[in-house]
Amino acid sequence: CKAMSEQYEYNKFSGGKKFYWQADQENSKFILFIGANLFDANYGPTNRTVRITERIAKGDLTIAVADPRFSKLASKAKYYLPVKPGTDAALCLAIIQWIIKNKKFDAKYLSCANKAAAKEAGEPTWCNATWLVKIDKDGKPTKFLRAHEIGLAEPKKVVDKDGNEHTLEYLVVMKDGKPIAFDPNDEKNPVYGDLFVDTEIQGIRVKSALQILKESADKHTFEEWAKICDVDPKLIEAVAKELTSYGKKAAVDVHRGVAQHTNGFYNVTAAMNINLLLGNFDWKGGMIAASTYAIDGSKKGQPFNFKKMSPKALTPFGISIIRHDVKYEDTTLFNGYPAKRNWYPLSSDIYEEIIPSIGDAYPYSCGVLFTYMAAPTYALPAGHTNIEILADVNKVPLHIACDIIIGTTSMYADYIFPDLSYLERWEFHGSHPNMPAKVQPVRQPVVAPLVDTVKVFGEEMPICWESLQLAIAEKLNLPGYGENGLGDGIPFKHMDEMYIRMVANIAMEEPAVPDASDEEVELFIKARQHLPKSVFDLERWKRIAGPYFKKVVYVLNRGGRFQDYNDVYKGEQVANKYGKMINMYQEKTAGTKNSITGKSNLGYATYIPISAVNGKTPEELGLTAGYELHLITQRDITQTKSRAIVDYWLLAVYPENFVIINPVDAKRLGLKDGDKVKVVSATNPEGVWDLKNGIKKPMIGKVMITETIKPGVITFTLGHGHWATGAADFYIDGKLIKGDPKRATGIHANAAMWIDPYLKNTCMLDPVGGSVSFYDTKVKLVKV
Repeated sequence: CKAMSEQYEYNKFSGGKKFYWQADQENSKFILFIGANLFDANYGPTNRTVRITERIAKGDLTIAVADPRFSKLASKAKYYLPVKPGTDAALCLAIIQWIIKNKKFDAKYLSCANKAAAKEAGEPTWCNATWLVKIDKDGKPTKFLRAHEIGLAEPKKVVDKDGNEHTLEYLVVMKDGKPIAFDPNDEKNPVYGDLFVDTEIQGIRVKSALQILKESADKHTFEEWAKICDVDPKLIEAVAKELTSYGKKAAVDVHRGVAQHTNGFYNVTAAMNINLLLGNFDWKGGMIAASTYAIDGSKKGQPFNFKKMSPKALTPFGISIIRHDVKYEDTTLFNGYPAKRNWYPLSSDIYEEIIPSIGDAYPYSCGVLFTYMAAPTYALPAGHTNIEILADVNKVPLHIACDIIIGTTSMYADYIFPDLSYLERWEFHGSHPNMPAKVQPVRQPVVAPLVDTVKVFGEEMPICWESLQLAIAEKLNLPGYGENGLGDGIPFKHMDEMYIRMVANIAMEEPAVPDASDEEVELFIKARQHLPKSVFDLERWKRIAGPYFKKVVYVLNRGGRFQDYNDVYKGEQVANKYGKMINMYQEKTAGTKNSITGKSNLGYATYIPISAVNGKTPEELGLTAGYELHLITQRDITQTKSRAIVDYWLLAVYPENFVIINPVDAKRLGLKDGDKVKVVSATNPEGVWDLKNGIKKPMIGKVMITETIKPGVITFTLGHGHWATGAADFYIDGKLIKGDPKRATGIHANAAMWIDPYLKNTCMLDPVGGSVSFYDTKVKLVKV
């Protein structure tokens, strides 16, 4: 959703945030879930499911579920759409086509061209559905038309609140067939536009953003879209009809099942455009965004602004190893197409690119690799490609890991520093987008750490990720740490120096929380008297918190700060609004190119078939011949993370996972329940994890036959089939630590997932949004 949140600022788009919207499940009347798994994952079991189960049972909420699996969520649905993996955009475009054809969109919302119009219409957000987009000679949408390009309004010099001068370029809508110049952020002069525009102004061909979306949805007939996604067209029509029967209290809610394909960016864009057509953002029962109390001191009333407190601290510079937030064409590395690897001008945190980019030394080599709580070798599709790089000392000369276990990735490190478990550490969780309330939970140490202590900057503290960073800073004499690390006379020598101030910021964000009473302070101290001084030192905490100590106590005693439920809604809207413009058409996206093919990325919702980073289809690359089963993966509530294998109370409930297959496929392949099969693919025909230590772990699992998986698709649950994390023997200081074979039981088939044939050391991925491809690989099963 980052691309949809980019804001037009003076003359260009910027400021997009990495986040996503979800449905306000407490008030929705109808929700179409696509690629969501609420009863096992998606922050669902403890959070989201409690908001829908009773409402579904009472008839207050109706849901539809699109998923290749008949999941627990699907079992609660009125409509189940067994969508073909990777065709989610086709399903969404069919719905968009139906909505536009039957005029079931919110015309009032879509016509608001600027902030003033939205305010006048009573809308908390607005979109660019009416803005005019220039069309090039090949019929491709490009940039929004600027008013000065047709002599309508010249650019204007404006000064922002900080005294900086900018050039404001007005944009254009058509109103009753006449072009009108406007400022999208104007709060005083409402401007509305015509929805469907396809015309020429002074020799410039233009279309409205909504017209572009309509044409994208009309590239195929409704029946053709249904055939592509392999869902009955009558079923899609029934869902579209009911979805548009509840006004703003209906929503399309998506999760990773939609995003984690090579076309994931456009799948999500298509789904979110349905919500734009419904005009449901920031409305009760519509789409909402997370809202949290800030920890960084950037909000009104907060006393510790970390960015301003340490002006001499080091800041990142240059191009990141994953080449994000920069166009390939704008760098000195540009040398035509194809580039050696993909660039990501729109994305960040591209996990699957880190180690492979180090392996290719592109854009530069790596001298030292730090990993923290990291398991890319296990967690990523084709994660075995990372193993080969981590095992090569010429590519990774020094690898330092911080981990609570010898894990599937940290086993390749030169040094492993211990870390703290969840009961021993601080954590600021933020919120989740389905939460209408403003919250900031604070995890805090409740038991003495089981690790040794160390002295850093003269302060005793447990050995962990934070103390490791502080120790390196002390050794290298880095600015931003030490006696005046957070400013003159403000030391940063212990992790508490940061964490207690973060809590103070939470407490003081306006309106501030009350002071804790004396009785509450006494309870606070007694509740921590068992903790060592390295963790809880009352005098240290008082010194750091200063005049805010009692407010810090108030927040910590409650495990964070949580908005009063009575303040969560204001009438029919949420109180904690996103409250900005949302892009139906993405000019910034349209201004970027695929760094391998050199082709421009599209700035609107569309369906793009599964492809490698060079644009070639799996069929063209020879990846599918002889491999007829579509491999996906899922989470089970008892094994939701790679590290859950260590929890024996969970392992007792679910000791082994399976290769889950439909009876139609099982019969055709001559398989029965309990048969052992090996999973192989075109990029891993041997069907093994090569650990590069003389051991190869085959991807063999037992078959489970069930009607709950779409024919032609197989799946397995995450969490089993380990080769480290306590599953294998290790020597520590010459002492043998025996592994537990229970942790190695079952299958982990990620290594069967396709390696991108162009990149050669990376899984298939989404070249625009940066997601990994968990759900696109074709495999075959070999009976063992």
